[in-house]
Amino acid sequence: MTKLAIYEGDCLDVLAQLPARSVDCVVCSPPYNLKINYTTYSDNMTDAAYCDFMYRVGAALHRVLKPDGSWFLNIAGTPSKPALPFRVLNILAGNLYRHQNTIHWIKSISIGSHSHGHFKPVNSERFLHSAHEYIFHLTKTGKVALRRLAIGVPYQDISNATRWSHGHTRRCRGNTWFIPYPTVQRKSDKHNHPTIFPNKLPRWCIRLHGRRNAVVLDPFMGSGTTLIAARRERVKLAIGIEIDKNYVATAVSRIQQSGGKVDVRKVVSRTRK
Repeated sequence: MTKLAIYEGDCLDVLAQLPARSVDCVVCSPPYNLKINYTTYSDNMTDAAYCDFMYRVGAALHRVLKPDGSWFLNIAGTPSKPALPFRVLNILAGNLYRHQNTIHWIKSISIGSHSHGHFKPVNSERFLHSAHEYIFHLTKTGKVALRRLAIGVPYQDISNATRWSHGHTRRCRGNTWFIPYPTVQRKSDKHNHPTIFPNKLPRWCIRLHGRRNAVVLDPFMGSGTTLIAARRERVKLAIGIEIDKNYVATAVSRIQQSGGKVDVRKVVSRTRK
């Protein structure tokens, strides 16, 4: 049975209290610094301050991550600010981590005259609709083995398995993941959180990292999707950190509705400098 723990507090405070080299897999989607209307968090730093904040988070995660751990960082820009994810990536991969993989999360796609997924309108004549986000896979060494076939897909032509001398009928999914959003009509459909990712996204990340009895961490837990995904993947321990008490309450309710039990601890936050 998966043990679930939620810390209500600033992730930098909580991470400082977790044991070093104790986490197998980090899956998270931090605030993107795009002036999104969260309940209490101000998503409106300067880009320089945001990059500094993400570097401090990366350093704190580096301490708690195991030597063969993986950090799956879901991040995006906007059509008018497309470079911000790469600014964050450069300060992390250039100093603390190795950039092992880039995964493209395709949220909506059009093939011919057919459209799939949820399209968010763009009120501009200059920019195209943004249909994808990045998942940067960061590790300490760049040499972390993955269970690629755990999220693999069947060969369309089974003879390819023989031709490539593969002793199985599945192939690597690759670095393009089509995981559409369902169409939403109300805030409650998104658990009253402005930015959620589909449950399948953290499940695939956890499964891809592929460690038995894994400890999974989401330092920006939001409405609790990573914890619910980790429970479904039957990991040993899933830890969520969230600064907003309203989102903590939402996550607890969702976990309980899914049949899980969770231990909630409140951590008094210092003033972030």
